[in-house]
Amino acid sequence: MTKGNEPPPAELKNIPWEDRAAGNNDLIWRSSRNPIISRDLIPRSNSIFNSAVVPYGDRFAGVFRVDDISRIMNVHAGHSVDGLTWDIDHDPIAFVAADERVPEIQESFEFAYDPRVTWLEDRYYVTWCNGYHGPTIGIAYTTDFEVFTQLDNVFLPFNRNGVLFPRKVNGSYVLLSRPSDDGHTPFGDMYLSESPDLIHWGRHRFVMGTTPGWQSTKIGAGPTPIETEEGWLLFYHGVLTSCNGFVYSMGAALLDLERPWQVIARGNDYLLSPQRTYEQVGDVPNVVFPCAALVDQPTGRMAIYYGGADTVTCLAHGYVGEIVDWLKATGRGGAE
Repeated sequence: MTKGNEPPPAELKNIPWEDRAAGNNDLIWRSSRNPIISRDLIPRSNSIFNSAVVPYGDRFAGVFRVDDISRIMNVHAGHSVDGLTWDIDHDPIAFVAADERVPEIQESFEFAYDPRVTWLEDRYYVTWCNGYHGPTIGIAYTTDFEVFTQLDNVFLPFNRNGVLFPRKVNGSYVLLSRPSDDGHTPFGDMYLSESPDLIHWGRHRFVMGTTPGWQSTKIGAGPTPIETEEGWLLFYHGVLTSCNGFVYSMGAALLDLERPWQVIARGNDYLLSPQRTYEQVGDVPNVVFPCAALVDQPTGRMAIYYGGADTVTCLAHGYVGEIVDWLKATGRGGAE
């Protein structure tokens, strides 16, 4: 039975999964069914990508970025039995205001995009890039993926890639973000912020910045961090500027459990880069953008949802333990 006010199960027997193919030694491998969500799945959708999926009782639910044929960016709720075939609402989420001040920001709607969804305490929280005189971080909660209650924006503009941790750390709510500008940001490092109540945010700390190569222009947090015995496993996107524009790839880092602004290890190499047609060709070419990761805790199997070329939604697989071991063996420490 599906209940939205109960924590998601640790064991996901129905996790969407494909075994690594014989002869494939990649730590992360793509689903043979990619893209799992086409750009035109629902009426008026130009593209569906950069979306967040979570376990929801014995099924799956999510919040999806849908750019419509007017090229308005917004977020829609969706449900699935198997995590592969999705029923996405045709209309955007109509957020309910948490208090009398929130309508002030709702009335200034500009856009909503790139959501993440995190189970935290007793409900699911959605964070997204919310337009309020420029991009900032919106936040809302739901228990049923039908009614979404919006809190006040997390930060001043300009900011992107707001990702909540799935539990408090030392008594505080914790969130990663990337301060930005009002355009297609040609820079960006990752920061951590703390809050006592999910409304007032402070104690901002630098986490890590760009490094030469595939993550030399900007970086941004991806799926909700995964808690392991070795630290918080964080998947993130890194961007380089090529002669043909930005190239988005996926990497991983390990953060300290009690001081998550401290980097234990960080991969030198990317784990997934735009090498398939559905990642290279689309509205924005050469983009792999991870937003969600399902984990079957007993086995460590992962299903990672990512956007391809800002056009379609794709799926990749891996094992938590293998990624952690790789980071410990080959990654570098420190923020840089």
